[in-house]
Amino acid sequence: MRIAVTGSIATDHLMTFPGWFSEQLLADRLDRVSLSFLADNLEVRRGGVAANIAFGLGVLGLRPVLVGAVGADFDPYRVWLKDHGVDTDSVRVSESLHTARFVCTTDRAQNQIATFYAGAMAEAREIDLRDVVARTGRLELVLVSPDDPEAMLRHTRTCRDLGIPFAADPSQQLARLDGDQVRELVDGARYLFTNEYETALLLEKSGWAEPEVLRRVGTWITTHGEAGVRIRGEGREPLAVPAVEVPAVVDPTGVGDAFRAGFLAGTLWGVPERCAAQLGCAVAATVLDYVGTQEYRLHREPLLDRIRTTYGVGCTATLATPLRGLS
Repeated sequence: MRIAVTGSIATDHLMTFPGWFSEQLLADRLDRVSLSFLADNLEVRRGGVAANIAFGLGVLGLRPVLVGAVGADFDPYRVWLKDHGVDTDSVRVSESLHTARFVCTTDRAQNQIATFYAGAMAEAREIDLRDVVARTGRLELVLVSPDDPEAMLRHTRTCRDLGIPFAADPSQQLARLDGDQVRELVDGARYLFTNEYETALLLEKSGWAEPEVLRRVGTWITTHGEAGVRIRGEGREPLAVPAVEVPAVVDPTGVGDAFRAGFLAGTLWGVPERCAAQLGCAVAATVLDYVGTQEYRLHREPLLDRIRTTYGVGCTATLATPLRGLS
């Protein structure tokens, strides 16, 4: 059961400013801003959508193939991912650019000033999935997540050419893609992932109504934050799965990536869709207990207990066997 996860691989540099940005901004001088904020905290975290999802799949016991582009500074990150079950041998290393980087400063009012440096991610368009398949053998699924837009389109076309099922997760890149590109990325996907806002944006960009999207994809999974997940397919009743309640959220970053890892693991194991979604919600809830997108740990009994407490015993028994590899 091999799955390739294509998309961004990045590091996040997160800083905290103990004051308010608004106190430093002068309304009549916004055309000549020159400001420096003295931060009192810095956290460097591993990130990138594809890397986060691959990490989750690896922790769950699969061996996902990570496909993306990085810089020569990737080696420590590579070791981390390999130690957590991720195949990184199809990651392209740029000869001149650094790994993508997200630098963000947050003030006391939770306002943020951020910069994203794409760096080596721009070279992802040079990756040919045919080479990945030649190395790994047949892939059961390819997840096309946010990446260099040309890379996303190339991977989708290659999946169609090779007859490999693919999942579309355009996510943050929807804002950058035009209507033709959105339609090409979505049409024929076995799975389509969006959140509530992205759903509206996808419909606007594609020019399709919801019934038309449903005709063009196998299953449409929409996350609704604390309201849980809605799963739809043409000609069947929607499936609503509530979120797992978390008493105190430590950090919401990466929760959507964690859900995707859990849901996709369940589908690759062949469990019912409802059970796959419950597993995704339970993994997502676990991430909320930690600071960072890849700092969490999954243990079999606590994970099953979250599912049992929220949803009952039905899927708990179904998931107990595929989760037996967890400690």
